Amino acid sequence: WQSDVVRGFEVIASRVEALNRFMTDCSRLAKIPEPTLAPVDIAACIRGVAELEQTHPIDIIEGPESTIPADQDQIEQVLINLLRNAVEASTDTDEPVEIDWTEKDRWLEIRIRDGGSGIADPEQLFIPFYTTKAEGSGIGLFLCRQIAEAHGGSLSVRNRDDDSGCDAVLRLPRNSAQSESPLR
Repeated sequence: WQSDVVRGFEVIASRVEALNRFMTDCSRLAKIPEPTLAPVDIAACIRGVAELEQTHPIDIIEGPESTIPADQDQIEQVLINLLRNAVEASTDTDEPVEIDWTEKDRWLEIRIRDGGSGIADPEQLFIPFYTTKAEGSGIGLFLCRQIAEAHGGSLSVRNRDDDSGCDAVLRLPRNSAQSESPLR
């Protein structure tokens, strides 16, 4: 009976920990602040985020000098999450994760490309609490999309047509006067 009691407490502790993560994630969903816009140097922002990754090679493909009105903390969080997803997808490959950016009309597009196996169920990606990761919460991409949209932009993640892996594209307005959302 003692081993049953110990096992019971382990199950309870595990469920409490899972519930705590769930409640923390729910709180984060409800409390995304409005972006505080200030000039953000995109190249410096991308380089800073890429430097945080020490476990997998990251190739930065330099784009144009771009400064956009954005909340740097929020944009960095989106890039960190997208980069982490790309690195996790690429762990079984020798392919580096690539980050590049371009200006298209009134938009800045930041693309993060991985060499992983791709997305098995792309329709589920932005549904809160849906995850295929054992330790995942399923809110990362949902929050990233909310932040992009709060900036008047968009986020898309899709399987690559030219190779295995995915492209995540964060699209942000190049000036704060833009009020219409970009096409996804």
